[in-house]
This record gives sequence, C-alpha cells and structure tokens, in this order.
Amino acid sequence: MKRAVLSAVIGVWAGTVVAAPAPVEDISGNSGDRVARLERIIKAKQQSEFEMLQRLDRLQQEVQDLRGLAEQQNYQINQMLQRQRQLYDEIADLSAKPASSAVTVETAASNVTSSSLGETASYEHAVNLVLKERRYDEAIPAFQQFIASYPKSSYASNANYWLGQLLYNKNQFADAANAFNAVVERYPDSNKRGDSLVKLGMIAEKTGDAAKAKRYYQRVVKEYANSAAARIAKQQLAGK
Repeated sequence: MKRAVLSAVIGVWAGTVVAAPAPVEDISGNSGDRVARLERIIKAKQQSEFEMLQRLDRLQQEVQDLRGLAEQQNYQINQMLQRQRQLYDEIADLSAKPASSAVTVETAASNVTSSSLGETASYEHAVNLVLKERRYDEAIPAFQQFIASYPKSSYASNANYWLGQLLYNKNQFADAANAFNAVVERYPDSNKRGDSLVKLGMIAEKTGDAAKAKRYYQRVVKEYANSAAARIAKQQLAGK
C-alpha cells in the first residue's frame, strides 16, 4: 500500500516537472543589440545633462558679470552725480560772491577793498583753469597760491578740496590727503567736509590701509547720514 502511494506521488511530481515550462532563451542574437542601444540612450542622456549643466554655468557667470557691471555703473553714476553737485556748488559760490559785492558797492562803496576783489579774482581764476580751460596742472599752483594768500577766505575750504582732487587725480596721494585733511580739520562747517572724508578713505584704500579706509567711511555714514557722501561711503563699505 505504501509503495503504491509513493509511486503515485512520484508519478505526479514527475508529470509536474515535465509540464513546467522551460526557461526562455534568446537564440536570435538580439540581446547584444538591445544592450548597445540602451548604452547609446544612456550616453545621449548623460551628454544632454552635461551640456545643460554647462549652459547653466555659463548663465550663472553671465548673471554675475552683469551684476558686477551694474554695480560698477551705479558707482560711476554716483561719482558723476557727486561731481555735478560739486560743480553746481562751485558755480553757486562764484555767482553769490560777486552779487554780494555788487550790493556792497551800491550801499557802501567805500567798504569794498582791493584785497577782497583780489581774493575773489584769484579764486575765480583758479576755478576757471579747471572748469573752462581744463588746464589742471596750472590750476594746482593757482589754488596753492590762493590758500596761502587767503587762508581765512570763505572759499578756502573749497579751494583745499579742489586742490586735493587735482592732486588725487595725479596719484599724488600724500599731498592730496593733506589738502583733504585741511578741509576736515580746519573747516568743520564746510559742505565739502563729508566728501573730503570719503576721499581720505579712497586714498587709504589705494595706499593699502583697508582698516583706515573703513574707519573713514564709517565716519562719513555716521556724521553725514543720507548725504551723497554717505551713499558713496556705504558702497565702498559694501565692497569690502
């Protein structure tokens, strides 16, 4: 009985084995082609991703370049505005002084002295060398002579600032710093004082003293908040 049951079980198992499907084998030889095709697809995808990364890198660099250009142009515009404001101040000073003298002549001619006329004429001559004739090298001694002759003139602070700017443009930083320092120390109420502090900061930068430059800029921001000089000082600080 046991043998019969065992034989029946073996027979069923054998039939199952025989009935089980054989594993499918690709005998057509196309598996290599599929692998090669997949490799080409993967390589193409990788190449596309690499090119996209390159384009992104170029775009990021272009954005950075444009940002730097915009910042540079903004600084140059502010410099131009500052220069324009200085020229307006100089023109206003020049127009105001003769008008005041004219009133004095009309009301009390005897009070107008030759020395005051010499003071005005000397200052106008030095300024005209810059604004009208563009003879900058000759303007330097003209301002120096005016400062030496009229140290207490109402134009003295402006003359020192002009002198400092002319020397700064010639990279004579030590002499330029002396002129700007004169404005800062001798004329606390001058409208050129904040601008002179900014220039002293720029001179410190150009001569390699970044810490000193930072102190000058911070001083401008503190003492002349919301002024054109303070805006330039903030830009200089932001660049540190």
